[in-house]
Amino acid sequence: MIVSVEAVGALLGVVLVGLFVFGLRRRLIQRPGGTFDCSLRAAPAEGAEPGGKGWVYGVARYSGDQVEWFRVFSYAPRPRRVLDRPAIEVLGRREAQGSEELALLSDAVVLSCVHRGARLELAMSDDALTGFLAWLEAAPPGQRVNVA
Repeated sequence: MIVSVEAVGALLGVVLVGLFVFGLRRRLIQRPGGTFDCSLRAAPAEGAEPGGKGWVYGVARYSGDQVEWFRVFSYAPRPRRVLDRPAIEVLGRREAQGSEELALLSDAVVLSCVHRGARLELAMSDDALTGFLAWLEAAPPGQRVNVA
C-alpha cells in the first residue's frame, strides 16, 4: 500500500514537473515579443483537393528577417521551422473549409505560401495576418517581396 502511494506521488511529481517545463518553454518563446498563434501544415499538391497531412498548432516569432515557428505541444527549445523573409512567396489566402474549421482557431485565415520550393499553409487570425503581410512588405530595399 505504501509503495503504491509513493509510486502515485512520484508519478504526480513527474507530471507536474513536465507541465511546469512545458509552460516555461512557452513563456521563453514569447519573452522577446513579436509572437502570434499560427498553425502550419504542408500544403497539398497543385490541383489536388484541399487537405494535407494535418494542421499542427504552433506559435510563430519574428526574429529579424526570419519567422521561427515552434510546435505548441513540444518540449523542443529550437524552432521546428524557420521561414526566411526573402524566400517566402504568398500565393493566396482563403477561409478555413469543412473540417479545417474544427482543427483551427476560430476565424482563422489560411495563407498559402511557397518557401524554398516547398508548399505550405499557415493559419492565423486576421490581426496576425495583417502583421505578417506588413512584415513581408517591410523587407529592406533590394529584396524581392512576393505578396498576393
